[in-house]
Amino acid sequence: MKKLAYIFILLFSLGTIFTSCRDQKTAGEKIEDGIEEVGDGIEDAVDDAGDAIEDAADEIDDAVE
Repeated sequence: MKKLAYIFILLFSLGTIFTSCRDQKTAGEKIEDGIEEVGDGIEDAVDDAGDAIEDAADEIDDAVE
């Protein structure tokens, strides 16, 4: 009987350890993350546009010479 009780205690302990609670994001945190992602996307697009303009300017400069 003791062994059976120990097995149940062990299984309960392992179950509670491996099924811990996750941190849930609030609506404000989700909105903030979304805004940051949009900002990063805009920044990347501006960088890409700047690179394209520089490349076009270099090609024009090479064509003039």
